[in-house]
Amino acid sequence: MTDLSTPADPAPAGRPAMLGQNQYGKAENRVVRITRDGATHHIKDLNVSVALEGDMDDVHYSGSNAHVLPTDTTKNTVYAFAKEYGIESAEQFGIHLARHFVTSQESIHRACVRIEEYAWERIAAADPGPDADADAGDEPRHSFVRRGQETRVARITFDGENWQVVSGLKDLTVLNSTHSEFWGYAKDKYTTLKESYDRILATDVSARWRYGWTGGEESVPEWDTSYARTKEHILRAFAETYSLSLQQTLYQMGARVIDHRAEIDEIRFSLPNKHHFLADLSPFGLTNDTGDGAVYLAADRPYGLIEATVLRDGAEPGIPAELTHL
Repeated sequence: MTDLSTPADPAPAGRPAMLGQNQYGKAENRVVRITRDGATHHIKDLNVSVALEGDMDDVHYSGSNAHVLPTDTTKNTVYAFAKEYGIESAEQFGIHLARHFVTSQESIHRACVRIEEYAWERIAAADPGPDADADAGDEPRHSFVRRGQETRVARITFDGENWQVVSGLKDLTVLNSTHSEFWGYAKDKYTTLKESYDRILATDVSARWRYGWTGGEESVPEWDTSYARTKEHILRAFAETYSLSLQQTLYQMGARVIDHRAEIDEIRFSLPNKHHFLADLSPFGLTNDTGDGAVYLAADRPYGLIEATVLRDGAEPGIPAELTHL
């Protein structure tokens, strides 16, 4: 019978199995921070996951927890920092957390903080009209409705010297009802798709962009402004590109961001092609042409999945493919 009170060997000497990459932490800490500016309230709603790496051989080989900061402590730190530092932006909050874990624990060499941010907008009161009481115009400034256009994301890593900040978004659904074609593609005996010279182009944009900022004396980007402008350029490029393929549209979206946002060195997209097929109405004696307003079947799967990275000239790729793979 095995004596469970006896610790395992401190190292796997003579064994074929060796410990590889490892990390641990607390995932999906939902933290909501309410800031009160008199009667006007502001809300930040985050989902924060922390992963830590460092001297963790002993805990895996022998079960010694001497170098392990409990994941419950990690959770507590997220909530305490939300109160102590506030949440200026997802990126800045992640920077505070990552720096703390690496600098406060000798055994922790690298911290990765992943954040999803859920946006809210204020509910405006109805216009009270000219005959309302004097106090009726005092609209509530503490009521919000969840804004569901997309989810903002950020990934902050720190190894004690260098920073990497990757921001982005997911679930941003966009659609062009025309100015999209698809023809001239390779064909074989299994090809049944008909060429299209006027089609719907729709996708759920998942994008990640990497900042050139790595710490040191460099100016820290204005995270919220950068996010808003980057999203704007993505949408403008999607709307303004006459598309002959989703790949072409993807490149134009990325190139516009690189051209207009000097703080960003790399952007990666994952774009599922949300197919819309012309419904066959011929059995009912109806013509279904795009020229006079068509009816489509929106298919959610299977779907084409287009993924690519656009880089600033001279920049090295640094965004892992799995960050955007669906």
